[in-house]
Order: sequence, then structure tokens, then C-alpha cells
Amino acid sequence: MTEQATATATATANVNVGSEGIVGLDEPKKMTREDWRKKKELEEQRKLGNAPAEVDEEGKDINPHIPQYISSVPWYIDPSKRPTLKHQRPQAETEGLYSSIGEWYKRGVQENTVATKFRKGACENCGAITHKKKDCLERPRKVGAKFTCTGIAPDEHSQVNLALDYDGKRDRWNGYDPEEHQRIVEEYAKVDLAKRTLKAQKLQDELASGKLDQTEREHDSEDEDEDKYADDIDMPGQNFDSKRRITVRNLRIREDTAKYLRNLDPNSAYYDPKTRAMRESPYANTGMNPDEVGYAGDNFARYSGDTITMAQTQLFAWEAYERGSEVHLQADPTKLELLHRSFKVKKEDFKEKQREGILEKYGGQEHLDAPPRELLLAQTEDYVEYSRHGAVLKGLEKAIARSKYEEDVLINNHTCIWGSYWKDGCWGYKCCHSMVKQSYCTGEAGIGVNNSDCVPFDEGLTELGQEEEQPKTLLEMHQDKMKDKKKKKKSKKNKKHNSDSSDSEDEEKKKEKLKKALEAEDKWVKHVDAIMQLDERKRPYSSLQEVKAPTEEEMEAFRMKRARPDDPMASFLGQ
Repeated sequence: MTEQATATATATANVNVGSEGIVGLDEPKKMTREDWRKKKELEEQRKLGNAPAEVDEEGKDINPHIPQYISSVPWYIDPSKRPTLKHQRPQAETEGLYSSIGEWYKRGVQENTVATKFRKGACENCGAITHKKKDCLERPRKVGAKFTCTGIAPDEHSQVNLALDYDGKRDRWNGYDPEEHQRIVEEYAKVDLAKRTLKAQKLQDELASGKLDQTEREHDSEDEDEDKYADDIDMPGQNFDSKRRITVRNLRIREDTAKYLRNLDPNSAYYDPKTRAMRESPYANTGMNPDEVGYAGDNFARYSGDTITMAQTQLFAWEAYERGSEVHLQADPTKLELLHRSFKVKKEDFKEKQREGILEKYGGQEHLDAPPRELLLAQTEDYVEYSRHGAVLKGLEKAIARSKYEEDVLINNHTCIWGSYWKDGCWGYKCCHSMVKQSYCTGEAGIGVNNSDCVPFDEGLTELGQEEEQPKTLLEMHQDKMKDKKKKKKSKKNKKHNSDSSDSEDEEKKKEKLKKALEAEDKWVKHVDAIMQLDERKRPYSSLQEVKAPTEEEMEAFRMKRARPDDPMASFLGQ
């Protein structure tokens, strides 16, 4: 024990000596056994609540269940400090400064307060106090507002810079003015007061006329405000459970009939409870008219509009791709549509030819041209309901399609409407074959004029001249042939002579062009060398030069003048 105490004292002395110039702190003295026991008992009493909690340097209670290594300050930092939790709280020096909840941007601009005299420190150009002359965005004046003191511009509307924290940036009520809600409350109060006044006046009028008894008036006064308990009424499609304090939202409105309740027959349309889908119509086998039912299945929406046409086009694209045609519905829809139309036309033509062939071979056309069965038997099983005026109320007859434009309107003595005749890409009138709209009808005379082929005067003269020429004899025809042969031989000789001379001329021209291209290439190389020796900032711009494709002679000159690094004689070219 003596040796251990000596070693401890020596270590303490070393710590004091070593840290004398830096910190100058002493290690706390070791507690006795009695002090340690009292300290533990006090901690247990504090945990049980029998003793008051320990107070830190700020006067706040310290939770006795907090461990000692959290609440106590290390002895090598400051042994004089009491246990505290200040280091566990946000520090003031590291805490960010944010705007308060009442600060917000200014609303409205004061446009009436415009200065009439120049103020010290204002803009010398326009006179506004919110910026200087170098920041002024107004047109520079010949004489500034500093000297004229007239036409001083109003001050800009400067907003405050708000420093919002994370919650402040995401608060949707930030900057809300409570007076707005007060205005809405006052408006509803006025409406409620007007309702009450109107209802009281109505009751007084009924009492004065004797329509309302005093007992009924007392009964009406009990529920005189039907909107008094409107907040307590549940909304349609909502269920409030007071025990769990949650609101359950039902997506289906109660007034709608569920799909599985429309037909209780187990063999009717299948209802999928997971997706809530019923593809087939629940009234399929009930004998009801499909036009009168309120729900015809989910497939009714799938097979309406252009859905069937789209499916047929996609099926045609697959079949055409299998037969070698490169078509695709999404990649090239126009090509597929045109191909599909031509296919349908050819298919109808083929069916028509096949039908005509069968009728021609076997006969029976008279059976196909027979009148309908209703006319033969003078009766039908189709139910048609008429009104007493003869209009069809319910049945199979279709109403005649009516256009919003006027139909069968004949003008200017025409017996046919405009558009009844078509020729060479133009519309016209069928009665006179006139292609001019709103023209006067000329009848049969107009048809004769429009259909007659008029020959120009010059062409008629040439035709008459050709008819008057007499036919040539065989001798004259032979002489003409010999003359043509001689002319061809002379032309061939001239062509050969001209080709030789032209070739020599072309070679001379090419040599001259190549010579000029070589000279231009030398000038360009010298120009480039001179530019490269200049400073980068002093080099001229070359973007304004005309850009055009090089000629063959220029390309040849470039190849001849080009320096090749792999050429062994490249070093002797400059000598």
C-alpha cells in the first residue's frame, strides 16, 4: 500500500510539473469510503423521488436517471464546474438566426408618396433614393434630377430578406393574414342574418294570411335554423368511428347499385372482387333491351368508339408482317392505314367477282332481287310504337339525318345544286356543266359548249397546210435519204476534229488553272506563316470570308504543296 501511494503521488507530481505551463490543473482528490457511500445513497433517494433533484449552474433540475459520464464535466476541463446538461442543449453561438413567425414580405406599394425635391444620397439621374447613378435603369437624362429637381422617380419597392428554417419554408400558412378569414366569417354571418330575416318575414306573411296556425309556428321555431347542426352531419361516403377516432372513406357512393347486385343469378356475368370488374353485361340473358339498361358491363367501354377499328388494324399489321410486309402500327401508322384501305378494297372486289361468277354459273339472281319479307307477307314481328301524330316513339326505324346547312336550294335558274357535277378535279352544276359557282344556268347549250373540243387557230392553220402538201415520189424520197447520209458523214468528221482540238484546249486550260492554284496555295502558306508569328490577340478574324467547296485544281495544288513528315527529303524542301 505504501509503494502504491508513493507511485500515485509521484504520478500526480509529474502531471503537475508537465502541465504547469499549459493548464495548471490538479486531479481531484480521492473520495473516502464514507463519502462514496453517502453519495450513492443520495443518488438512490433522488431516483426514488425522496430527495430533491440536483440543480445545474443554470438553475435547472438534472434528471437523476441520467448517467454520470453525461452530466458531469471532466476534471481536466474545469474541475470547479458543477454537473450540468448545458452541453447537451443547442448552443447559442452555433444556433442559426431565422426570421420570426410574424415577419413576411410587404404587401402593396405606396405610389402616392413621391418626393418633390432632390434628397441627399439619391440617384443623380432620376432622383430615387433606393439606388445610385451607376445602378440606374432609367434613360440617362441630359440634365439630371439633382440639378433640375423635377421629374423625380418614385422609390423602388424593396422587400425584406427572410431567413426561413426548414419548417418555415414548407409552412403553407406562412404569411397568411388572419383578417382574410375574419372577412369570410363576417360574410357568412351576413348571409345567415339575411336568411333569418327572410324566414321571419315569410312566417309573418303566412300568419297574416291565415295559412299557418300558432301551433305550427311553435313547431317551426324549434328547428328554425336547419343549418345549425350541419357540421355534425356525415358527408355521403364517409363513416366516423368515435372509438378509434378515425374517418373511413368509402370510394363508392351509397346511391349507386353495386355491380354484383344487378343480377343475383350465380350463372350470370362473373364479378372479380379484387379488381371490382365485371366484363360481361349482367343483363345478357334476361331479355332486357341493351339500350335501356343502366350498366352494360366493362367491355361496353372497351368495345366502343375507335377501339374495334384499332384492334382490326393491329391484327392486319401482324398478319401482313407474317407475309413479309414491313409495317408497324406505332412506327408507320400512315403507311399501315393506306395499306389496310387498299386491302379492304381489293377484298371487296374479289368477293364481288366471286359472287358474280357463282351467279353467272348457277343463276338465281331473281331470288336475290326479291322484295323484303315484310312487303310479301304484309306483317312483321318487329315492335314499333308510334305517337298519334305518326312519329316513331320506339322501334327499329332510324331517324333521317339532318344537316345544319340548307339542302336542295336551287338558285339562278339551276335545276341541280352546286357540287352535283365533277370533272378534272373541279365541282360544278350537273344541269349545265358550269364550273363557276353562283353562275346563271345555260341549260343544254352550256353542256354542248363545255363538252366541245375547241381547236386553237394556229393549230388549225398548220393542219390545213399539212393537208394541202402533195405526196412525194419514190425518186424524191431516195434523194432525200442520200442527202441525209452525206450530212451525217460530214457531222461525224467535224465532231472528230472538234473533239481533238477541244481536248488540247482542255489540257491547256487545266494547266493554266493548276498554275494559278499553285500560286494561290503559295500565297496562302505565306499568309498563314505570317499570321502564326503574330500574337493571338492581334490576329485578324477570318469568319467573314466566303466559305465554298474547293475545286479540283485547288485540291491538286494542296496535295503537291503538302509537307509529309514521313518523307525522307522533307528537310531539303525549304532550301
